[in-house]
Formats: sequence, structure tokens, C-alpha cells
Amino acid sequence: MSGGVARLLAVMARLRDPEHGCPWDREQTWESIAPHTIEEAYEVADAVMRGQPDEVRDELGDLLFQVVFQARIAEEQALFGFDEVADAISEKLERRHPHVFGSEKVADSAEQTRAWERHKAAEREAKGEQAGVLDGVTLGLPALTRAAKLGRRAAGVGFDWKQMTGVFDKVREEVGELEDAVAAGHVSQVREELGDLLFSVAQLARHLEVDPEGALREAGSKFERRFRNMEARVSAAGRSLASLSAAELEELWLEAKRQAR
Repeated sequence: MSGGVARLLAVMARLRDPEHGCPWDREQTWESIAPHTIEEAYEVADAVMRGQPDEVRDELGDLLFQVVFQARIAEEQALFGFDEVADAISEKLERRHPHVFGSEKVADSAEQTRAWERHKAAEREAKGEQAGVLDGVTLGLPALTRAAKLGRRAAGVGFDWKQMTGVFDKVREEVGELEDAVAAGHVSQVREELGDLLFSVAQLARHLEVDPEGALREAGSKFERRFRNMEARVSAAGRSLASLSAAELEELWLEAKRQAR
């Protein structure tokens, strides 16, 4: 057995062998494996964010295994195989990068992003499957990511703020509308206005060229580190966070922030 991808494909075939394979692996379908694929993608992102090269390598392997798994199921049904998956993405990348593999020229990454969206739109139109500007933005994406992508698609046809100050104004406007809804006690409206605020923040992130999902994930990790610092300090003193006053909790939090600098 050779190494690399060939070895992995052979391992996958053995796992799915009807007679000598693994019972769990043999039972899996596209539908049952899909949630694991999503989970593995998040674990790659987590390892990257924590700056752990060995973990990134291992998690990328887990994610690649998911691709191989899905392709093996398809091959067993005579639909397509792993090589066809690899060829399809190679062809797509070459087609969408004519400035690299052809004669088209682009000035910078921003122009390339616009060209990428044009190529995707042309492909959708050629297939006759989707015609709308927002068609094809996957519902299964994380909500903040999807919001930013919807805004990016709309911006591609000129529906966007010309200046970043307009996005900040929109965020402030949505905060005001949320406060009004809370003050009026309109539960359903509070939910709607909060959604509008989050959508606007996603557009601000887009204009700032920041991944909103990644930024929120980093903020969550920062909060976790500081909160665990608080827990450790209180536990060392033989107390619990629940026993502290609001003022004591605030002082602990400020100290955790100072230590993190």
C-alpha cells in the first residue's frame, strides 16, 4: 500500500468492505456523515485559532477523511469517485482564476473578489438553475457568515453603503430601534430588531474586511479565558463566584482584564 491519499482511499475501502469492514462505517450514509463533516471543519478552525500546528495537521486529516468517506459512499452507488471530486475542484479553480491560468488581468485582491463573484454568477446562469443575485447562498452557513455573504452579493450589483460611516450609522439606528422595542415590551419586535442589529453588524464586519464569525469566536474565547481566571482566583480563596456581590464580581473581572494585557 502506498502512502498519502492512495493509502487513505485504501483504508476507507477496507472500512466500508461489506464482509470485513467496520460495522459503524458500513452503516453510514451521506446524511448521517454530514454533521460530522461540519464538526470537523469547525475543529480545524479551532486548532488554527489556537495556533497549534500539530493539531491543525491532525484536524485537517479528519476533515479530509470526511471528504474521502462521502466520495466512497458515492462510488459504491456508481455516482462518482474521489478522483472526480478532485478533478471537479481543480477545473473550477482554473476556470475561476483566468488571471492565473488564462489571459485575464486583475489589479488586486478586491478586484479578484468581484471577478470571482461574476464567474460564479455566470456559472449559475449557464446551468439555468439560479438567476437571482442572492441565489445559492447556503442556508446551512453560520448565520453571521451568511449575513455577510448576502451583503457581499448585494454589494456586487451596487446595493451597498458608499462609505463606512453609513454602516456605523445603520448600526446605531438599529440599536435605537431595539431599545424602543424593548421599552415598548414587544417581544416579537425585540427578536426582529435584534436580528436586524446583528445583520447590520455583519455588514460592518464585511466593510472592515473582518470575518464576523471568527471575530465573535475570538471574543468568546477571550471571555472564557477571563472568566476562568476569575473562577481560579475565587476558588483559591475558598469561595465561589455565586457568593460574591456584583461589585466584587466587577472588580474580579477588571483584574482579569488587566492580567490579560
